[in-house]
Amino acid sequence: MCGQSLEPLGDLPGADLLLRGVDDLESGRDTVEAALVSMAAPRLRQIGIEVPDGRDDEAGHRLYALLAEEDRAGAHSRYNALVGRMVSLARAAEHARSR
Repeated sequence: MCGQSLEPLGDLPGADLLLRGVDDLESGRDTVEAALVSMAAPRLRQIGIEVPDGRDDEAGHRLYALLAEEDRAGAHSRYNALVGRMVSLARAAEHARSR
């Protein structure tokens, strides 16, 4: 998947977040999706998914801060749900790649 379009990932769980996050990173937007993709970038790159450079080292904290701005009470559960979707995406992409 390295160097290829992200469209083949469109059917995988979490692909919507990945596509929005990549677009936001490329456009310089500071969004939940951009922070999520930045946080997952090392793993995504390892499996061949190109991800624009971002602030990977601070991405987890930024993701939580953005979620807390939207809904402080629900930030923790939403954070865990979003991270879970990225993990599912990475696993599904690895599986698809190994076929």
